[in-house]
Amino acid sequence: MSPASRGQRAIPIVLAVVAGTAYAMLSLLRFGRFTLMSWDNAIFEQAVKAYANLDAPVVPLKGPGFNILGDHFSPVTALIAPFYRAFPSAQTILIAQAVLLAVSVAVVTALAIRRLGTITGTAVGLAYALSFGLQSAVEADFHEVAFGAPLLALAGAAYVDRRFGAVLVWSLPLLLVKEDLGMTVAVIGGVLWLAGERRRGAILAGTGLVTLVLVILVVIPAFNDGGSYAYTSALGGDRGVVATLTDDTGRKLATVALTLGITGLAALASPWALLVLPTFAWRFAGDNPFYWGTDFHYSLLLMPIVFVAMIDAMVRWPRLRWAAVGALVVTGFTLVGSPLSALVDAETYAEGPRADGARTVLALVPDGASVETDIGLMSHLVTDRTVYWLGTVGGARPEYVLFDLESGVGSPEDVVAYAEGTHGGTYELIHDAGGYVLARRR
Repeated sequence: MSPASRGQRAIPIVLAVVAGTAYAMLSLLRFGRFTLMSWDNAIFEQAVKAYANLDAPVVPLKGPGFNILGDHFSPVTALIAPFYRAFPSAQTILIAQAVLLAVSVAVVTALAIRRLGTITGTAVGLAYALSFGLQSAVEADFHEVAFGAPLLALAGAAYVDRRFGAVLVWSLPLLLVKEDLGMTVAVIGGVLWLAGERRRGAILAGTGLVTLVLVILVVIPAFNDGGSYAYTSALGGDRGVVATLTDDTGRKLATVALTLGITGLAALASPWALLVLPTFAWRFAGDNPFYWGTDFHYSLLLMPIVFVAMIDAMVRWPRLRWAAVGALVVTGFTLVGSPLSALVDAETYAEGPRADGARTVLALVPDGASVETDIGLMSHLVTDRTVYWLGTVGGARPEYVLFDLESGVGSPEDVVAYAEGTHGGTYELIHDAGGYVLARRR
């Protein structure tokens, strides 16, 4: 490898800045237009807000007093707390995700240019930045796995450069991102073993497996009021793992094909591609159909894996460098109707159709108040209020109950009758317009 020129060093930074800006713009524009996605962003904001206040990560949206470490083991999200303390808002964690993904773009692009040359490397970096896994994750708002993208990119870059000590250093923090990554760390250890790094490989494999078992069987149950890990039953559901694996096989095969196809299939020629197996295993054995496709954030961590595997394969077999053309072609097809394509649509920058009504009803819920709500305006309430979710409010008696009847989640239309029947006492309807209904406890 010859030393990188100044221009070669600048390309990854420029691409990362452009990509990160695009990710952040998409997230912030969607938030400003009150675009509905899920309740996860609000959950993570409550956890980060608690960390920022030096409290235990209690997330009322999961239930009164619910410690998020009893759901998923993701203490790494505490790293956002100092930034959230300075800028307390939902937008802070959305921007944090954009930055984390941009860092992974810089790492993957720098590796590609360093090992494959400027033109091929830039093409690979561009395909990664526009990959469906990153775009879908941005569209799905913040998730803890965003921290895994730069870590996997750094570990992968160290593997391609045969800096096996650095592979170990960058892999171990993955254990703080999410509990299932213990298996991924174990597979990294196996890949190092295949590369002749027996001691480091054994350390990673053993640490990953032991941590996985301890976190799922001991740590998470210790923080969970039910004393268990809630997602064990999701593997196979009521029908069993084998039966679930055969559900919607066409969709699952399409997900695998697209995941490898965006590398021009070159990733298959690298042992690093073995890292996709744990993620595909739990997704396809899970009884949640959302796991099986390419939407949401479920493919995010597969992207740095397959692109690093692609680069590794091209380094091993230079004839595979033409796979970069295939990667760009496949990525180009996925851009049609993709989340980032919204940035070239004028409507994306216009006022959301329900934005004015949303702001009106939000202004009626004072800062510091407790409120039960559905997912319609949840992410816009969390920053300044104590928020409970419809269905997990438990014994809490919120001062306000706010539902979005046009969100499509089936919230009770008679908000007063629901509030009084669920929480007791007397509630009065203080707002009913634009599909938003708000009741206040007297």
